[in-house]
Amino acid sequence: MFEDIEDATVNYEEDGVQVVQELDKEIISRGTWATVIFRYRQWEPSRGGYGPDRFTLRRYRRMGGEYRQQAKFNISSVEQARRIVEVLSRWIADAEEAGPGWDEEGEEV
Repeated sequence: MFEDIEDATVNYEEDGVQVVQELDKEIISRGTWATVIFRYRQWEPSRGGYGPDRFTLRRYRRMGGEYRQQAKFNISSVEQARRIVEVLSRWIADAEEAGPGWDEEGEEV
């Protein structure tokens, strides 16, 4: 738990070994519900080093002045990330082509 979303991290150490090494992060949204995407890699003892880049999307909720993780989605490979980007890009283009949508109250946006 932490007070400022900027303090969110996926760095993790166990028995003196940094098992998860955060390489980068982007805060996607802020507020009571915050979304952060991390780029990281994991220590792989069999390799004697870190594995390939991975990504994780985390949702945090601010309660009692502190952020707590509520959900996460791990993207296990660059190829999986690439496919997610391709699909989202296609869907965004389709939505933009279709024109305005509606908000939660039924108002055109």
